Amino acid sequence: MDFSGQYELQSQENMKPFMSALGIPDEVIEKIKDLKSVTKIVQNGKDFIVAVQTGSQVLVNNFTLGHETHMETPAGDRVKAIMNLEGENKLVVNTKEITSVAEFSGDLLTNTITLGNIVYKRICKKIEEPDEDQCSSL
Repeated sequence: MDFSGQYELQSQENMKPFMSALGIPDEVIEKIKDLKSVTKIVQNGKDFIVAVQTGSQVLVNNFTLGHETHMETPAGDRVKAIMNLEGENKLVVNTKEITSVAEFSGDLLTNTITLGNIVYKRICKKIEEPDEDQCSSL
């Protein structure tokens, strides 16, 4: 399965408790909670680039399936992580404290992120690819 595409956030659950647990200040959470968020995934074989743009902030992480890498969290911390493919439609990222499961079904991407007993769920819908000028910022 090719996971490449752009996915726009449609809904989210437990965003505030999750971001608070990461150490993001409440005033920052209030500013970002209703901003438009788009996730862009570029896959080349086992190599992935995942860019999440929320407002003007862009968080980019690179992965190779099955290999340890460093990723940046929304709080700006760098952590070691390994991404694996489960089945044909799930990308699972494990860090020391966080597990993220991205499940693709049709044009929906459901990302379930667990930190301790907090489960943060993001549901995104695949959108049309913008032209190249718009992609250059990701």
